Amino acid sequence: MSEPRRTRSRLGPLARSQRTAGGRRRRTATIAALCVTLTCGAALGTEAVPRFALPGVSGANAMAVPAALAMPRTDVFDDLPDRPADGPGTNFLLVGLDKRAGLSEREKRRLHVGGEACNCTDAMMLVHVSADQRRVSVVSVPRDSYVPFPREAGGARDSTTEEPAAREPAAEGQARPTTAGEQPEGRPWAGKINGAYDLGGPRMTVRTVEQATGVRIDHYLEADFASFVEAVDELGGATVCTDKPLRDRNSGLDLTAGTHRLDGRGALQYVRARHLPPSGDLGRMRRQQRFLAQLLHSFQGRGVFDDPAALAHSATALLDTLRADERLSAADLVTLGRALGKLDTERAEFATVPIADFDHRVPDWGSTLVWDRERADRLFAALRTDRSIASEEAYAQPAPGVPVAWAPGDIPVRVVAGPERAEAAGALERGLRGNGFPVRRQRAEGERKPSEKTEIVYAKSRQRQARSLAAALPAARLIPVPGDSKVFTVYPGRNQPEVVRVVHDRSSVQGAPASGAELDCG
Repeated sequence: MSEPRRTRSRLGPLARSQRTAGGRRRRTATIAALCVTLTCGAALGTEAVPRFALPGVSGANAMAVPAALAMPRTDVFDDLPDRPADGPGTNFLLVGLDKRAGLSEREKRRLHVGGEACNCTDAMMLVHVSADQRRVSVVSVPRDSYVPFPREAGGARDSTTEEPAAREPAAEGQARPTTAGEQPEGRPWAGKINGAYDLGGPRMTVRTVEQATGVRIDHYLEADFASFVEAVDELGGATVCTDKPLRDRNSGLDLTAGTHRLDGRGALQYVRARHLPPSGDLGRMRRQQRFLAQLLHSFQGRGVFDDPAALAHSATALLDTLRADERLSAADLVTLGRALGKLDTERAEFATVPIADFDHRVPDWGSTLVWDRERADRLFAALRTDRSIASEEAYAQPAPGVPVAWAPGDIPVRVVAGPERAEAAGALERGLRGNGFPVRRQRAEGERKPSEKTEIVYAKSRQRQARSLAAALPAARLIPVPGDSKVFTVYPGRNQPEVVRVVHDRSSVQGAPASGAELDCG
């Protein structure tokens, strides 16, 4: 295991002043918020101060919290119109902003957070704590999700002029509404969910999420790059593991295969990395979920939740890194932390909103993500009704079969076999065609002797497509070769090759429900 990189954050007063002003930076802010939530368990002190607990928790489980541990506050929920109905359990909305104000050029270079900021949320997670506090469900919301924005007039929702089919995205090439068709003050009808913050700050962000999901938000948390780095350093570092090297020039990440103990800066690079296979937001969100699962597991393993002194120290250091809604008290986090300390990692579950279209083009917004509305509604319904998101009822596959990230119809296959393997080649060909792969048969040339296992020969540059084909032939051996051929060659083995059913569902490959036990390094 690599030694921790324990470089202490030097962002200090400058970063803290930005946080007080509401600054947040990137997706990592979400992790910082949950870090605090996970570590504020047990006791923060024993002073005689008012107690407050989440529903259903009282007596010895409601811990006293010094009033001095106050967090920066933001008015989010007061007079918020047309909210979803309240339900069992407690829902947190955790967000992080892509905002670099207050960081010097040197600090940006050190943290690898250069580039332009958008004053938008680059991270968003819905965290549901069950009413009995025995389950935590985390749903990552992709930042480029295309959703309608709430309509407002004079600070209140105008329900008399709904946009037709507001939940349906604009068709390809359709122009944005004219000024007359836009919302008050030029607000667009719809756009990427991360743009809600720029349109109206935390209140608009909460309203947009509630309208899109039907989930009532109870508490709101945000943080920034600097607070994440400081939080991880205060916690003594974080453990991550990988079975292959991870290198992303944009985030600065450079890890060898194995298990690593990272300081705050290294952890920031890990959770921000985007240009890794599989690239894009789904892969990054899954890595962030792994980070959280391992963090919870390591806290439990190190006995952090059982050490009141350590918790008090961590809480004192971390509480001022967050911007929170006015209703959230330190005692709420204390009670939640105690519950998480007793949580079985099998009952911490993580998922990502299912996507139907990964490249829906919208003028002025570019490429957006369109939710698989039916499946997303089932996922959000599970949160609203305090049910597990891991059930088939909550997260159903689009069709029976092993999910694959690449469409079989875009993977041309040739089955090569001699006369002695003609029967096996025919069965394999029929099975692959039934899965949607375009297949042609080719007679083997020369004296190539069949191997024991079926073999898939493919160009190294086609690794992602190869995974989809291998899912249909689970007993096959993958053989990468130089070149850039688009055709995949399959040689039937001596044993009858098995072909299993696959279904193209990129969401499920990286975003299907997984437990903390499945995601952590154990």
